Amino acid sequence: MSEPQPAAPLLEVQGLRVAFGGQPVVHGVSFAIAPGEKLALVGESGSGKTVSALSLLRLVVNAEVSGQARLGGRDLLALGERELRGVRGDEVAVIFQEPMTALNPLYTVGNQIAEVLQLKRGLDAAQARAAVVELLRSTGIPEPERRARAYPHQLSGGQRQRAMIAMALASRPKLLIADEPTTALDVSLRGQILELLAELQRAHGMAVLLITHDLNLVRRFADRVAVMEKGQLVEQGTVAEVFERPQHAYTRKLLASRPERAVDESPAPASAAPALQAEGLRVDYPVPLSGFKGWFRKGVFTAVQNATLAVPAGRTLGVIGESGSGKSTLALAALGLLPFQGRLVVAGTDWEEARRQRGLRALRQRVQVVFQDPFSSLSPRLTIEQIVGEGLQVHRAELSVAERRERVAALLAEVGLAESPAAAQALMQRYPHEFSGGQRQRLAIARALIVEPQLLVLDEPTSALDVTVQKQVLALLQRLQRERALSYLLITHDVDVIRAMAHEVIVMKDGAVVERGPALEVLAAPEHPYTQLLVRAAA
Repeated sequence: MSEPQPAAPLLEVQGLRVAFGGQPVVHGVSFAIAPGEKLALVGESGSGKTVSALSLLRLVVNAEVSGQARLGGRDLLALGERELRGVRGDEVAVIFQEPMTALNPLYTVGNQIAEVLQLKRGLDAAQARAAVVELLRSTGIPEPERRARAYPHQLSGGQRQRAMIAMALASRPKLLIADEPTTALDVSLRGQILELLAELQRAHGMAVLLITHDLNLVRRFADRVAVMEKGQLVEQGTVAEVFERPQHAYTRKLLASRPERAVDESPAPASAAPALQAEGLRVDYPVPLSGFKGWFRKGVFTAVQNATLAVPAGRTLGVIGESGSGKSTLALAALGLLPFQGRLVVAGTDWEEARRQRGLRALRQRVQVVFQDPFSSLSPRLTIEQIVGEGLQVHRAELSVAERRERVAALLAEVGLAESPAAAQALMQRYPHEFSGGQRQRLAIARALIVEPQLLVLDEPTSALDVTVQKQVLALLQRLQRERALSYLLITHDVDVIRAMAHEVIVMKDGAVVERGPALEVLAAPEHPYTQLLVRAAA
């Protein structure tokens, strides 16, 4: 009896090349996806994975594309724009990385999905409205009738991503391209979206091309994996083969990029005062009330309730929780940027006392912040010398221009942007857009350290970075903590980052601290169900 022949590929890409202005960025990539298969295209930022996938539908502006991409016997790269328009959405749909920018803010979610249904499936307005509700219900959005009437900004991140999935599935495509569909989501939401995609993929029998740099995602979701580096496909095979027996050095590098713990495990000196101490901390936001009452008064939303915590000198307190848990509000209060109730002491000085005695400038020198997205937190109009040296102009006005420049150069070398202060001089007149994501985060760290603070608030400092760059930045922060005796308040939703960096951890849910303790002990044996959920989702 003859063995069954493997199914013909749904999509077969051969010799795909992409260039911009004659400069090649993708070099002869070839891969295939079978019907109903899940293929992950993996690599760091700049590896060419997103450009490769979106170029198949000619969705990349000014890209010069050549090669072949056969879908159902037709070469997508040889089709005219009119024919290709029929393929987009009908046969191949795309889920983009950031739904907030992919969805139109001027139209309700339901109207945007209904537009696809009317254009691609020929439904009338009433049929489209009913189909929208069913699509949203199939993605697990609660109250789909009400959510269909909502605008994108009225939905949470996870709900927006589910709406994007519903829109992509509206025309029942054969192939779904999912471009980093969970990067902007919390760890538990990532798991939920993954399970949803897998369930919908089985129900509809469609193939999925997943573009990601998250190897845990690949391990849990994909059937096969293709690894890209610098525009070339360096390795591909089943997930088990590639993860257990990687052949290429770059693949081994990616798999070895899990953050490593290299912190000082000795207890903080008993005589040292905590870098940050909060007792009964509460933060409220005013919210509008509906109806007649809203004319006369505001309601109150409590973002942080009765939080008590301490960051020992030279140690790291990790704060973990999902979006909306109150962790970023806690960070803003620690920086003195939000009104609060309770007691909050930084470097031995109470924020309220500093405000009364006009000592805020001196206190702000002792606590600095490194934000999540270095590109948006660094001014594009200032040079690196101006950005890093700005704090010295405020807090060390007695320094001359030459002295400021000397300190900036020394710090750029210390954070690993140059081999020496002399070499750093060549970087100081460049602008943020001339640096990579990891380099920009090093610049943000240098800007925070230039005024020699005692406490750094790290607000998701690596969530926007690739795994290999994340590992480098965490190693830098660990080294700086040891050398400068810095204290960190680390805000994150990444369990691996907490495991690598934190001495103590608090877990926040709905504004309350639900669990606390030594980081490794809490992660090894979590007691609260919510902590157990976070740890399980990150496994």
